[in-house]
Amino acid sequence: MHAFKYKNSELYAEDVPVRKIAEAVGTPVYIYSHDTLLRHFNAYREAFNGQPHTICFALKANSNLAILRLLARNGCGADVVSGGELHLALKAGIPSGKIVYAGVGKTENEIAQALKAGILMFNIESSDEMLAINEIAGRMKKKAPIALRVNPDIDPETHPYISTGLKESKFGIPIEEALEHYQLARKLPNLNVLGIHKHIGSQITTIRPFVDALQKVISLAKTLRSHGIAIDYIDMGGGLGIPYRNEHPPHPSELSKAILPLMKDGNFNLILEPGRSISGNAGVLVTKVLYIKKHPQKEFVIIDGGMNDLIRPSLYNAYHNVLPVKKNNRKKVVSDLVGPICESGDFLAKNRELNKVSRGDLLAVMSAGAYGFTMSSNYNSRPRVAEVLVKGREFFVIRERETYSDLIRGSRIPEFLKQ
Repeated sequence: MHAFKYKNSELYAEDVPVRKIAEAVGTPVYIYSHDTLLRHFNAYREAFNGQPHTICFALKANSNLAILRLLARNGCGADVVSGGELHLALKAGIPSGKIVYAGVGKTENEIAQALKAGILMFNIESSDEMLAINEIAGRMKKKAPIALRVNPDIDPETHPYISTGLKESKFGIPIEEALEHYQLARKLPNLNVLGIHKHIGSQITTIRPFVDALQKVISLAKTLRSHGIAIDYIDMGGGLGIPYRNEHPPHPSELSKAILPLMKDGNFNLILEPGRSISGNAGVLVTKVLYIKKHPQKEFVIIDGGMNDLIRPSLYNAYHNVLPVKKNNRKKVVSDLVGPICESGDFLAKNRELNKVSRGDLLAVMSAGAYGFTMSSNYNSRPRVAEVLVKGREFFVIRERETYSDLIRGSRIPEFLKQ
């Protein structure tokens, strides 16, 4: 059941009117559904029941501490790509043994931080990185658990900016070169080879790319084993899409039915890294109409939320459905939903047929629970917005709205400028 629905023409988040939250907390504001987050996580857990597996939520999608804590309490691990994400995962109570660390640019300090924490494994992206991790682990008198991220050259049929498994991508090692990299890894004294990692992209709405990529990875795993290189884990990454508009992505159970038969003879532990498919449709961004600006061809609806709050439309031309918080029967008007940022690219919807709005109306930008707040910024010196978690009839502020004081925290004026 969808957590965001109308009751008597008023939009609710679970059992709380969205209007009530906006009045109490202000706008713009991100609102998340506790029940939806849990339901989406449990869909993965149930789909892969019977196969040794670890679900590692991708913090890049949503790294709010309360949301991570909710997932941690229900047995979730973490897929992290920075020292900051690792810090948040640990603070939320995610066991270090359920944390995998990816990303092409891990720094020395981040590598040492992860080794000290005792993570499950590093997903290594290059031979240079492999040598650096070996060296740092040696200095720390530790064995670094690793997998190599291989690039299977599979087209995920998604937006080019979020395709990561093609030959031209900066991510991973070409799969045809993987054996020599694994042979090098085996020779390095401070590395412990555990698995293979692949991640082909995000917002994938068909099963075929996952199957094609996994077949290549399992074939590689068998080749490595034939060379005496033990492979215990296959990390198949994430990338399962969500319905933003007319998409019909597969359910995790459909994904499991397609890929588990491929795993049956390998005795592998499976790692999954869902992000968007857990949090994306569990959240909305609520914004208020400031002004209406008429144009001969359309209307500009100027709102208090902008590209600094939700950059996906500006960055990817991504579609987010927009709903009035209070349903109305006003006539439809072709509108651009634009924010207050001084950029022509600041919009949340373009050429959208919306019911005519008035100053002060509240709008809900749907499917904003992933890559929303995590990609937000202080551009134009705008404080970042509040985040709220709804559970049944209650709501909780899980991130305070920033203040102007937050904008200058850490700033320093040299003495010579104070005179």
